[in-house]
Amino acid sequence: MKPQTIATAVGAALIFGAGWAANGWRLGQDIAQIQLTHTQELAARDAGTFAVAQAIDTNYQGALNASIQEQARLAGAAAVATRNAGRLREQLSEADKRIATASAAAVRDYAATANKLLRQCSDRYAELAARADGHALDARVCRAAWPVN
Repeated sequence: MKPQTIATAVGAALIFGAGWAANGWRLGQDIAQIQLTHTQELAARDAGTFAVAQAIDTNYQGALNASIQEQARLAGAAAVATRNAGRLREQLSEADKRIATASAAAVRDYAATANKLLRQCSDRYAELAARADGHALDARVCRAAWPVN
């Protein structure tokens, strides 16, 4: 082979190798840029997901705290109702003793008053039942509307 042909071949090989290396570097830069963009997109998505999760957690904690306060309030109201019921039982026991020795007119007045009171209790019980049904319906609607994964 002629030295000129060998030099040409070596020169062509060097040019080809340099082009190959330059193209590899360029593609390496492109890949690095794509990886950086993908990483940034993942970070932005994860930040958005974290913000949503944190908002849900904050809302849940607020609802839980409100529920705990409401339970305490209801427990206090139940204790008051229990004390009042005890006093009412004592009063009824005393009334039984007084009725045994009362006149007929006093017993009739007592019966009329008791009937009026029972009528009022019945009306209030019906109102309470209607409100309880409304609350139960609201709870069913909330459970049915709650998203399920």
